[in-house]
Amino acid sequence: MQGMLRSPMNQKGASLVLVLDRNRVKRALAMAAVVAGLCAREAPMTLAQVEQSGQRTTEHQLTQPERTEVINALLKWMESDYILPDVAKQMAQAVREHQAKHEYDSITDGEQFAKTLTHDLQAVSHDHHLGVDYSAGPVSDRPMDEPSPEDIRKFRLAGERRNFAYRKVEVLQGGVGLLQVDGFYPAEYVREIVAGAAGFLSHTDAVILDFRQNHGGMLDGPLLLQSYFFKEMTHISDSYNRAENTTRQFWTMPVVPGPSLADKDLYILASHDTFSAPEAFAYDMQALGRAKIVGEVTGGGAHGTKPYRLSAHFIASIPFNRGVNAVTHTDYEGVGVKPDVQVPAKEALLTAHILALRAVLARTTGEPERKAELERLIGELEAKLKSGNVEE
Repeated sequence: MQGMLRSPMNQKGASLVLVLDRNRVKRALAMAAVVAGLCAREAPMTLAQVEQSGQRTTEHQLTQPERTEVINALLKWMESDYILPDVAKQMAQAVREHQAKHEYDSITDGEQFAKTLTHDLQAVSHDHHLGVDYSAGPVSDRPMDEPSPEDIRKFRLAGERRNFAYRKVEVLQGGVGLLQVDGFYPAEYVREIVAGAAGFLSHTDAVILDFRQNHGGMLDGPLLLQSYFFKEMTHISDSYNRAENTTRQFWTMPVVPGPSLADKDLYILASHDTFSAPEAFAYDMQALGRAKIVGEVTGGGAHGTKPYRLSAHFIASIPFNRGVNAVTHTDYEGVGVKPDVQVPAKEALLTAHILALRAVLARTTGEPERKAELERLIGELEAKLKSGNVEE
């Protein structure tokens, strides 16, 4: 898991975020909330700060000096901060070669220039957290990790209107709990929601977390939810920050609001679109033997990132951080998280439901009526899965 935490007891040390998604639109949204921590100074930025007017235009024509300014700033930050120094050098060389061949000279549209640079960077790095974005309105020269109180207010309000991406909680047949989370916001925003969900699921025999539509979010949001599934403080991962040349540890929280779910079997649903923060969550829980992953291989975005101002109209999202799992001593960058049970995403929930019920059945003794009910339900769900009727 990416990010920085001074110690497991000091939650306010959190200071960065996993960016939301690999494509340009989701990356822009991530950059709008990229420096998310629990300290007020590090609260998330809004897209309004990144793109001041929020309006796009093609009237501004790029000049050669502007293109040169953007390239020079981009490569400077890449070579100093990008998490993989050797790859940074290769990307810089590739961009310089394109520049020397005058391949950028005819590009006068800002959107197209940003897309071209992103393509050229990713062609070398294959890092989908990495990219360049264009803003028609001027980008503030205020430090990008110091959003204003108004930016913070707007970002939090936007999250509140979507319940901070906690989409659904319910109890499925047979006493299996389901929690759908489509994104991760800062822990301080979601504490009450997570505690409420934990209370709702506290009497279930197993829990399924649905991350199939989760494209990322804030560092400590996943850590809060993970902490409900451990009885003791557990070392999750270490995080190396190249920009600061520091390595810090992540541990589950010693105390969580609401009931613990540490005694529940845990299943995590994943899809090809699952990217960044939920991947880290799933990868770490799988490596620690705490959860089974059901679904598809995930997107493979393991690097933490933040925005860099390149010029008055251009911003780069540059990964400067990587997490190293406490068990595997590596990550899932570029390869994704491999499920324990690989099935199409649309079949993942039904498959996990069946797996959970089988596990409950296997440990049920002295309750013939309960066993009969579970056997009947498993048979019905297996028939449904075999028929292909898996609509949720």
